[in-house]
Amino acid sequence: MQRVEPMTLFGYEKLQAEVKDLKTVKRPQVVKDIEEALEHGDLKENAEYHAAKETQRYIDNRLAELSEILGNSQIVDPSELAHAKVSFGSTVVMTDLSTDEVVTYTIVGGCESNPDMGLISFASPLAKQLLGHEEGDEVRCRLPNGVKEYEIDEVKYQEIVFECN
Repeated sequence: MQRVEPMTLFGYEKLQAEVKDLKTVKRPQVVKDIEEALEHGDLKENAEYHAAKETQRYIDNRLAELSEILGNSQIVDPSELAHAKVSFGSTVVMTDLSTDEVVTYTIVGGCESNPDMGLISFASPLAKQLLGHEEGDEVRCRLPNGVKEYEIDEVKYQEIVFECN
């Protein structure tokens, strides 16, 4: 049974842009690179040929992976969800009770996650333990690097606006 992958429209469009780039720019270029490398003769010692074929395999595998992800995706519009409690698409502002550090995360689909940008997957250990909680709750989270305690300061919807490369 195929698993449906929720994602925002932002994430869906980002993956579609990657597919387009792979199909219209990168794959045609690697095909040219292979043709040029073939002109150099002996394939046994032709590093350019082997590198280009490896790149082609990577591109083909990534296209297959993206096709599966996009085929199993379900676009969820977080603006249409209630955010009184932490849910998909919620932006959560919380305070680490041991350090008083304020952190902000937005809960997104797995393929959209980028913790450095504050985007965490709904399937991540932290998100799983935050889901369903509301402002004012203290949450004890078991994470890979130990236990952390947070107080949820704010739960809100905030549109994700980043440029797709």
